[in-house]
Amino acid sequence: MTVPLALGTAPAPRSPRHREYVMCRPDHFEVTYRINAWMDPAKPTDRALAVAQWEDLRDLYLRLGHTVHTIEPATGLPDLVFAANGAVVIDGKVLISRYHHPERRPEAARWAAWFAEQGYPEVVQAAFITEGEGDYVPAGGAVLAGSGFRSDPRSQEEARALFGRPVFGLRLIDPRFYHLDTALAALDDDQIVYYPGAFDAESLEVLRELFPNAVLADEEDALAFGLNLVSDGGNVILPEPATALAAKLRAHGYRTHHVDLSELLKAGGSVKCCTLEIRR
Repeated sequence: MTVPLALGTAPAPRSPRHREYVMCRPDHFEVTYRINAWMDPAKPTDRALAVAQWEDLRDLYLRLGHTVHTIEPATGLPDLVFAANGAVVIDGKVLISRYHHPERRPEAARWAAWFAEQGYPEVVQAAFITEGEGDYVPAGGAVLAGSGFRSDPRSQEEARALFGRPVFGLRLIDPRFYHLDTALAALDDDQIVYYPGAFDAESLEVLRELFPNAVLADEEDALAFGLNLVSDGGNVILPEPATALAAKLRAHGYRTHHVDLSELLKAGGSVKCCTLEIRR
């Protein structure tokens, strides 16, 4: 359940913290295959528009004072723009993804090479299918791990061993929300936001117990990819159409910033999908 604010009181403002992100410019963006419910190769895409929208997101991160690194785009890897799927980075340790669909598997080698070039001492290739921050959401001192459509639950033990943190498995049941980051996001160390309809009953019990003060999103905002957001603890960046969710977040003390990533949504990704966070 959400915690209501007392009548006549303003929410305590949340404090942002500097973040470090990795992104990939969508110079080769297109939709030529279908690996999720949002992709339709028959619909035309506008690469120039996708780049412009991506640049708006990157520039917003910079204006908010965050650090943005980039990985070089590659011909034949149109989904490399969805950087969040490439890895999970906690305490400087890197778990490189092993993608479910063959179309995306070549991306893993590029991410492993990038982290090696940056001098990360512990870069581990996942043994089981797992798709980075698409299905792993660090929240507080734990990691929430999604499965059901992409990531193999056996990968959760890999994460526990590498990061030394508790990992709580959550099962997704709606194919429209094929990654955890389409149905749930961390807002701050003590708070998350999620859409209940994306999860099975057991997972909902886990979320209620761990995060009793969670913000709950409705189906309309979830389908607008409103939960595919990025928060720095004070500022929340989310897609333009998710207006009701933005109002809920402001009521909890967050400052909201809307971006238009409608072109990238044609491939099933939005704000978070484009953003891999480095936690040193």
